[in-house]
Amino acid sequence: MKEKLLIYNIGQLLTLKSSKDTPRKGKKLSDLGVVNNASVLIQGDKIAKCGVEREVLRGIKRSSISKEIDAKGMMVSPGFVDPHTHPVFFGTREEEFCMRLAGMKYMDIAAAGGGIRNSARRFRKATKSDIKKQTRTVLKRLLKHGITTIEAKSGYGLSFDSEVKALEVIKELNGKQPIEMVPTFLGAHEFPDEYRDNREEYIRILVEEMIPYVAENNLAEYCDIFCEEGVFDVEQSRKILKAAQKQGLKIRMHADEIHPIGGAELAAEIKAKTADHLVAISDEGIRMMAKAGVMPILLPATSFSLNTGKYAPARKMIEAGLPVCLSTDCNPGSSYTESASFVITLACLHLKMSPEEAFAAYTINPAYSLDRNHLIGSIEAGKMADLIIWETPNYREIPYHCSVNLVSRVIKGGKKVV
Repeated sequence: MKEKLLIYNIGQLLTLKSSKDTPRKGKKLSDLGVVNNASVLIQGDKIAKCGVEREVLRGIKRSSISKEIDAKGMMVSPGFVDPHTHPVFFGTREEEFCMRLAGMKYMDIAAAGGGIRNSARRFRKATKSDIKKQTRTVLKRLLKHGITTIEAKSGYGLSFDSEVKALEVIKELNGKQPIEMVPTFLGAHEFPDEYRDNREEYIRILVEEMIPYVAENNLAEYCDIFCEEGVFDVEQSRKILKAAQKQGLKIRMHADEIHPIGGAELAAEIKAKTADHLVAISDEGIRMMAKAGVMPILLPATSFSLNTGKYAPARKMIEAGLPVCLSTDCNPGSSYTESASFVITLACLHLKMSPEEAFAAYTINPAYSLDRNHLIGSIEAGKMADLIIWETPNYREIPYHCSVNLVSRVIKGGKKVV
């Protein structure tokens, strides 16, 4: 008999439940499915019942419940689903943060040998054991901020052996700590030092060696690429991503982060699952993504950290009917944060999203972007019991009480993990 856990005396329960099995768009993005005076009954790792407390408890003997948690009138929400992270790296790049403070631009630092290539040199020298240790630390921080599922990219190896090593770290840590990681191959994150003057050879290695091996050995569900001026152009991106699709990998894209080079349009053309960043997206890119069903993932903490003053046009996307998602972009270079609450604050202040839209964009929509909407992203019977119990009775306090972690407890798969 599976153990039963009851969370009762919930002041405000954000269910994110919907009658339609589709991501949230337009006005629906603001519907959090709020239930007041609520309870959630968990059996094993799944939600058995949820809703108004008296209805949840009707017909249930309290003696049959193994454990109880008194929410003390506070808010409960789904665990956050973070759809764009780079948690597997070694070392940090605070010296580049100081270079940006002194006036250098991110792409200028990268062109001078810093950025992703800087991380790749450190990653290649590190042992798998050391990388695992640092990755566990990042995952623990993400969990403390209520993030229970992440998309996890490789991309700091930039060689066959090192990219495989990164994906193996993700595979080996899945199930050994609470957060579920959905693996993405990002060998096309940058051109490594040894192929700066022979880029076509690195593309050949990606297409003919890395991607087939990753797919054959089930090391990733998705393939991503940094489609940007000075990195992989549209033609190079198309070749690599189509090769990945032929191998059965689904597609995500870093697109139009700095320059509007047509990354969003390419994402629509090849029917990518997501296009991410999109700070410089064109109106045509928005239109094409909406028509093709590509989900945008917006990363306001990256814009904040790079201090460009430029943010993705979220309101245009929402008005165009795009199902917007939010993410930390947790990485050692351009967005070294694990705080989902901070991202929600930035989304409200700089993306002009409402608190309701931001919560939906960090729970149910990213669950769809990872093809796990049947398991996570909302609080309803039959789904995984991934929940946050907050130190506030009202979800609006999360963006308002900025830079403070109000997460009290985190439940993952029915177990208290924070």
